[in-house]
Amino acid sequence: INVFPGLSDRELREYFKVSNQTINAPCRKLEQKGYIVRQFNPETNMIGNYPKGEAPKQKLKERIQENHEALTEEDIKTILTEKLISDGWEVKTAWGKAHGVDIDARRGSEKWYIEVKGPGSRPEMRVNYFIGILGETLQRMDDPDARYSISFPDMAQYRNLWAKQ
Repeated sequence: INVFPGLSDRELREYFKVSNQTINAPCRKLEQKGYIVRQFNPETNMIGNYPKGEAPKQKLKERIQENHEALTEEDIKTILTEKLISDGWEVKTAWGKAHGVDIDARRGSEKWYIEVKGPGSRPEMRVNYFIGILGETLQRMDDPDARYSISFPDMAQYRNLWAKQ
């Protein structure tokens, strides 16, 4: 029996013989509406699409140990949110595709804004994520008393992009 039944966008595209955009956009829309869950599938090493309530329940710590590069944007937000709360911060996290800063943390008079990106599925996407997150963060830097950060999965491509700056 297959423990991780979620088909990836690529598998759906190949099955229906359509373009990637024809599959990706509707899957993201279905996720936004809460009909499906898009979650890492360790059997394919890709994001799988699961009917709501049928995604495998794998603990975040187990997934980090298996492949930290596969952490999704939501996983990274979860890790950061839990850490900030444990350090005494009050945290507002923009889950899913909510607009605004991803993590808004406050502790006394301290303010910390954090933008988060996931792994992306292709090297080109990671470059776009990297450039995009820098632009988003720079546009939001209007409070001289606040701390601003960006967060990515620990991946060689992101480390190399950062080293070039």
